[in-house]
Amino acid sequence: MGKTGRNVARAADAAEDLTDSRAFILAARAGYIAAGILHLLIGAIALRVAFGGAGSADQSGALSQLDSSPGGTLLLWACFLGSTALALFLLGEVLFGANQLRDRDRASFRAKNGVKAVVYASIGSTFAFYALGGSRDSSSSTQATSTALMSHPAGAALLVAVGLGVMAVGGYFAYSGITRRFGKNLRGLPSGTAGKAFMGLGSAGYVAKGAALLVLGMLFVVATAKNNPAESTGLDGALKSLQEQPFGAGILGIIAAGLIAYGVFMVIRARYQRM
Repeated sequence: MGKTGRNVARAADAAEDLTDSRAFILAARAGYIAAGILHLLIGAIALRVAFGGAGSADQSGALSQLDSSPGGTLLLWACFLGSTALALFLLGEVLFGANQLRDRDRASFRAKNGVKAVVYASIGSTFAFYALGGSRDSSSSTQATSTALMSHPAGAALLVAVGLGVMAVGGYFAYSGITRRFGKNLRGLPSGTAGKAFMGLGSAGYVAKGAALLVLGMLFVVATAKNNPAESTGLDGALKSLQEQPFGAGILGIIAAGLIAYGVFMVIRARYQRM
């Protein structure tokens, strides 16, 4: 092995040691808390909307509300650091975590953790954007992107594919909630009522998030089929569209409560997640 190869190997070993260190894992656990806070805020806004209030039930509305709260900027930076640490930890799992797995399991393990790493990196960048004083309207941004894509056949096909993909993810979340599949990634859970309550929160949260993603994906597909980007309004529009349905306010309220449950679950999950 040449000098360059040895340097690369040493760098890889150092990176693996870093992602396995106690301090780094503690920081990565904070990423679950950050995701929990985000879902708590979205759920609270959606619940307010269900009772006739106003607000944007998506990332932009949640983070704008957090930024305007006392100590909000500091919390935004803390959430950025936690999300980024978790993204790097998951990237470390992609690079080093599959070494002990069988060949047939490595690809799925790396793909799953790679997707999660991208998701948490995106969440972290959004926290940083708002911490730096930025703001955006997620619904308007989604509409603008949809308008541009729908003007081309390939773009329309991409939107349909995105919609179907979001629906598939939503279905998986709902399935995980119903079967409690998410429990295999947890360890050291308390016994008795506390453990059952925690798993119940997870089930309700996963199903609610799955329902929200299913509606969101359906809006992408329907908006593209109608060539009407105005109907492609992101999560906020997806949740508010439920109000137009029979018993829509009640359904929105149930999903909002489920998103709050998911947020609480994610905050507590930081303690019990298998790392």
